[in-house]
Amino acid sequence: MRSLTILGVDPGLRHTGWGVISRRGNQLSLRAFGVISPPTDQDIADRLFYLVKELETILSQWQPDLAALEETFVNVNGKTTLQLGFVRGALLVTMARFGVRVRDFAPRMVKKSLTGSGAAQKAQVAGMVGVLLGTPPPQSPDACDALAVAICGSHEATHQATHETASLS
Repeated sequence: MRSLTILGVDPGLRHTGWGVISRRGNQLSLRAFGVISPPTDQDIADRLFYLVKELETILSQWQPDLAALEETFVNVNGKTTLQLGFVRGALLVTMARFGVRVRDFAPRMVKKSLTGSGAAQKAQVAGMVGVLLGTPPPQSPDACDALAVAICGSHEATHQATHETASLS
């Protein structure tokens, strides 16, 4: 049985969380996690370039089969929403350059996938990240969210593979 490597990403201009997990059958395991924090004194172009270079390093090191990316939460502040769109665009282009398949997940879908409720609190999601990976969750909320997105992506990939196998029968 082949292992599937999944990169989860929680995009942000100040802090972009990332986490890498692997899945073999029903077994999930934590590989790595972290936060990319571009210098806040730079203009947006330089901050996006910083994100891209850091993501390239992560993609080169971990060579994920799939990337799970959290969708942008629409903010009241239009400028913030637009900047998050820039971040997502830079991340998507970088993943495409590396040939990584990307799936988007709404925050409510991630919460529901892990806890059974789309309205779960961050502490509940963090608790399930720890339970599902068999390790204490990261202290960084951005890295923890990224791992939650990766787990959601692994659930969908497993579900999709099961349906594809069933339809071939």
